[in-house]
Amino acid sequence: MVWRIGAQLLGAIVVLFAVVTLTYFALKLVPGDPVLAILGGGGAAPSDATVAAVRAQYGLDLPVYQQYLNYLAGVFRGDLGTSYIFKRPVLDYLGPQVWPTLQLTLASVALAWLISLALTLLTVRRGRVADAIGNAVEVLFAAIPPFWIGIILLVVFSFTLGWFPVAGNADLRALVLPALALAIPLAGFLAQVTRSSFAEALDQPFVLSARARGASTTGVRIRHALRHALLPGLELSGWAVGSLISGAVVAEVIFSRQGLGRSLVDAIVARDTPVVLAVVFFIALVYVVVNILVELLVRVVDPRLIRKRAAA
Repeated sequence: MVWRIGAQLLGAIVVLFAVVTLTYFALKLVPGDPVLAILGGGGAAPSDATVAAVRAQYGLDLPVYQQYLNYLAGVFRGDLGTSYIFKRPVLDYLGPQVWPTLQLTLASVALAWLISLALTLLTVRRGRVADAIGNAVEVLFAAIPPFWIGIILLVVFSFTLGWFPVAGNADLRALVLPALALAIPLAGFLAQVTRSSFAEALDQPFVLSARARGASTTGVRIRHALRHALLPGLELSGWAVGSLISGAVVAEVIFSRQGLGRSLVDAIVARDTPVVLAVVFFIALVYVVVNILVELLVRVVDPRLIRKRAAA
């Protein structure tokens, strides 16, 4: 297990390095001069002397490979550069945006699991009608785009009923609708995976043995079958967290929330390269960390995996 975790950590470093490298050079290929972004956008008409001074100040007069090496050195020191637009360190600018996005992501994952577990427990092997309804709901949830769900939730529960705030990050009530907008499609995917593994678990000998010992149907489904049915969904959750963070821009724009998603879009539009690189790096970092944690959690839920993989 220690060797496997070490290999995952090494793999995480390689992934982060690749993400930073590819993103850096991809941004360099985008047409346009970043100096104009620093000096106020496309409408600016700076003198040649001003352009030269800014290039020297930000190191943009150096060869691209040297700019890249300087950036990597800064990353290792914890310095992600200075925002071209806000003229302040990137970490100072993005720091307040991190928690709202993490809060939204964690709430979305929690809601997605609640919905998927409810669908699984209430419909799997509960009769043909319940099974059919469960399957239909899961497919529908997985197929609906988050932005459409967000708009519908906003119109119904904010504009019409007035139950939740229209926009902002004021309190936990403002978190409910954007979290649901992201959670419902994810719940569809999780429920489809969990449904299949839950149905298989109900046919396993340990479930039949529990029933033979007089355990109740509810107890067998929750204490025995559900534990084993969670494994595929837990492994999928590692991918889900990374995708939710990168896709949080949908909810953050629709509900006018503060967060990394909106910051990323604004930075791309304004050609604020250091901010774009920092957000992409953070998303990749969260993705690899969550996948390592999910691997550990899966082993806690089913310790037999440790023995199986050690034997392999």
